[in-house]
Amino acid sequence: MKVHEFLEHHGIAGNPFAEEDAQTDAVFKRDCLETTFHPAWDKILGSPSDPSTSIVFGEKGSGKTALKLQMVRQFERHNEAHPDARAFVVLYDDFNPFLDRFVGRAGPGRSVEKALAQWKLWDHMDAILSLAVTQLVTDVIADKRSARLTRPQARDLALLAACYDQSTAESFPSRWRRLKGRVRYHGRFGGWPRLVALAATAALAVALAAGFALGKLDWAWQWWPWAAVAAAWIPAGLRRLKSTWRAWRIVHSMRTGNRTIGQLGRALAALPEVDLAGQPLPAHARSDDRYELFEKFQGVLKALGWTGMVVIVDRLDEPHLINGQAERMRQVIWPLLDNKFLKSPGLGFKLLLPEELYRFIERENEQFNQRARLDKQNLVPSLEWSGETLYDIASARVKAASVGTPPATLGALFDESVDQRRLIDGLRSLRVPRQLFKFLYRLLVAHCHSHTEERPVYKIPIERFETTLAVFRRDQDAFDRGLAPR
Repeated sequence: MKVHEFLEHHGIAGNPFAEEDAQTDAVFKRDCLETTFHPAWDKILGSPSDPSTSIVFGEKGSGKTALKLQMVRQFERHNEAHPDARAFVVLYDDFNPFLDRFVGRAGPGRSVEKALAQWKLWDHMDAILSLAVTQLVTDVIADKRSARLTRPQARDLALLAACYDQSTAESFPSRWRRLKGRVRYHGRFGGWPRLVALAATAALAVALAAGFALGKLDWAWQWWPWAAVAAAWIPAGLRRLKSTWRAWRIVHSMRTGNRTIGQLGRALAALPEVDLAGQPLPAHARSDDRYELFEKFQGVLKALGWTGMVVIVDRLDEPHLINGQAERMRQVIWPLLDNKFLKSPGLGFKLLLPEELYRFIERENEQFNQRARLDKQNLVPSLEWSGETLYDIASARVKAASVGTPPATLGALFDESVDQRRLIDGLRSLRVPRQLFKFLYRLLVAHCHSHTEERPVYKIPIERFETTLAVFRRDQDAFDRGLAPR
């Protein structure tokens, strides 16, 4: 007996329990994304119009990635309904490029643990600004409408793009020129030293050509024409030298960035010196300048119609340098747990963290607690699911995959001996949605494999349910102890 025949008999198209990752789960994205929520959903999401911070700890398979997708959808709906008060969403869920660059610069020749011990709050701030600025520059360039920015705001965006834009869709110089044209920031006086030098060089070339034509080149053997041209190049040379020095300091300080000294030096040299004077630059190993850069970025966002910014952190355990090790995860995420940053006005963080990290929090000292102030961060210590909630999730998926009228129900798949209370009690022991889906998929396969096509049985009996559940719970216990594949 085939599984699809069993499901088709109940009016179900496709197996609603075949997928285990929300990122690739078509049933979840199509029908459950906006209907099936965790009981703590309101606390986790907060108000889209006034972003707040929430920190969630959950074991593998508890639905953290599903929460991320649901939050993104809710913010999209909010932005559609409130075009003048949108929330700018940044997904900080791929740590691989940032960690690779960081370890390559901060810890060459060191062990990963010693390198990650140097990871600081400003490294997170640089990484988040890189993602946010790249996303905003792409939006501004793609928007056919002219960005309504004042000259200081246009300067801020151009300066942020020079330091943080990491798009690989096109070369940095061409993308930067397009951005400046879109926001109408031309920096006319930024290249005057170079123009003066080129003009002096061109004048000397014209004079030499005229003297050659007239046969009067005696003056060319004097020192003063060449000294005048050299003097004309001095301001341009000093300007480029200063810009290169600034670029070297910035690249050296931004351990998660990919900008080269040459690229950044040329960009800074093209900006008027008066526009750079007194501006914060990420040129020091400290967070103060980054706070000011965040304020400038939020000012640009507000001018473009985004009144809030949300950073969603997920998949911390997946980078290959972390490889699921709790201590390495702690080294990376702990600097981010800073109340001053997490409570920045107009900025909200949604931290979806592995459950292993909560054990470290329980052992932290008073200094950490005062800095992090987790009591003010909408903390969810464990993303738990009750048996009733897991039953509702399974029922919702069966209904979503149904093509008949009325839609199929989860209880209809089982024999009358398996009542709803027994189902709920059995599902409660599975704890998280991923284990729920694995169990129901295994149960369907086991039932169908125990019957032939000539004598199909379209109801799962209590014996099959109990036997499969017992075996699955044994495997789940081995998984929890680290004795089974994860």
